[in-house]
Order: sequence, then C-alpha cells, then structure tokens
Amino acid sequence: MKALSVRRPWSWAIIYANKDIENRDWPIHYRGDILIHAGLKCTKKEYVLAKEFCQRLGVIVPPLELLSCGEIIGVVRVVGCLYSTTASGWGMPEQYHWKLENPRAITPIPYTGQLGLFNVPDELISA
Repeated sequence: MKALSVRRPWSWAIIYANKDIENRDWPIHYRGDILIHAGLKCTKKEYVLAKEFCQRLGVIVPPLELLSCGEIIGVVRVVGCLYSTTASGWGMPEQYHWKLENPRAITPIPYTGQLGLFNVPDELISA
C-alpha cells in the first residue's frame, strides 16, 4: 500500500482533525487510499506555528510529546489535486493541494518513513 510521511502535528490533523488538504510542492496523480506516517522531525518552532494555525481553524492540537512519531497512524483517501485553489482553510498559497477524504485511524505501526510516496508491505498492514 502507498504511504506518505507527514510532519507532526499535520499527520495528527489529517487523521483526527479532518485536515482535508495536504499541501505539497509537487502534484499527486495517484487516487485512492494511502497510509499516513507520522514523521520523526518536528522542531518546537514548527510545532508552535502549526498549533497556532490549527487554533485559528478551531482545532486544539495535543502536546507534541503526546503525538505519535515514527509510526503509521491511519489511512486517508486521495481524491484530487489542485494547484493553489481550495475552499478549505487548510490550503496554503502557491502549493499543490491534495484533496483528502475519509480519514481512518489505525493502531499505530512503527515504521521508517521516506520522502515522497513509498510502498509499505500489505502484510504489515493486514497484521
């Protein structure tokens, strides 16, 4: 199955706070379910900026130390990709906006993330 590493707390927001746009500087042509991997890296400054952004949308982010990292935390469906146009408050200017739907949390699975879309063995997920 395809997977994407996303920095914290954005990975949490996709699965638990209905973040329906993933901002990237590259388009995605794939459509369908992908796993969301909570990345290891997140500086305190990045966390504070993300937390403030989320608060403006009415989303309260858990403390950084409580967020999963280095784990696959859920599944979301990619249904489209547009450049810099979205009705969602999650979109950032001059970025590709991956349109996401149907987030589902799973029991976290420790896994090493990678850049870009990467494959995770199906047997790891079905277990």
